[in-house]
Amino acid sequence: MFSSTRRALMQRLFPALEGLIYARFLFLDLTGRGAAGNGLKYLGIVLCAVFAWYQARGGGSRLMAWALTLTLGADFFLLMLDRYYVLGLLLFCAVQGLYLLRIARANGGRTLWTARLVLCLLSPALLAVLGRLTGENLLALIYFSNFLCNVALAVKLPRGWGRQFALGLALFLCCDVCVGIFQSPGLLPPTLERFASLGMWLFYLPGQVLIVLSGCNPHETRSRYENQ
Repeated sequence: MFSSTRRALMQRLFPALEGLIYARFLFLDLTGRGAAGNGLKYLGIVLCAVFAWYQARGGGSRLMAWALTLTLGADFFLLMLDRYYVLGLLLFCAVQGLYLLRIARANGGRTLWTARLVLCLLSPALLAVLGRLTGENLLALIYFSNFLCNVALAVKLPRGWGRQFALGLALFLCCDVCVGIFQSPGLLPPTLERFASLGMWLFYLPGQVLIVLSGCNPHETRSRYENQ
């Protein structure tokens, strides 16, 4: 376990470092040099994973540490390699599974399984109507459907860590909406497509930082149901 003073210092230092990384790669994105910032973007996620494990060693949430580790793997495929997209999506599906486990432990077991099933069953029909029915797109939409249900559950979590976690998930969801728009050229107006190209990481890194911070100290912030 770490002293409260050291823990408080690290909880200030972590978002400050992330803020510097965030400002730098946003500047590159806004000046048309987004590809040059990919390393910085990934560094931001590496820092999230490292800090999540630092917190876990001090009594924080191990679920969040594992979730950030899987996120790190997914972003390696999707951002750094820009290939093996199915592997990246599968890792993000596993991340959502860990988020659901945390939510269910905190809310007494509510999971919205019926809504998840309905959305997943409707996914092939929706993609077929849009003329975009492929295995990869189907996996992405099933992932997104479960993510949406996780956010719906998270907004009802207790105050404190629950609100922080819910806001982080909501920002993460906004990132994925932008990814969907960016990957579907021609479906929406060009202005939205241009915003989406910037919005992905505009929302993503702040969301991940909040998710990490929500797992800082379960001994102080758990609900009576959570035991992680």
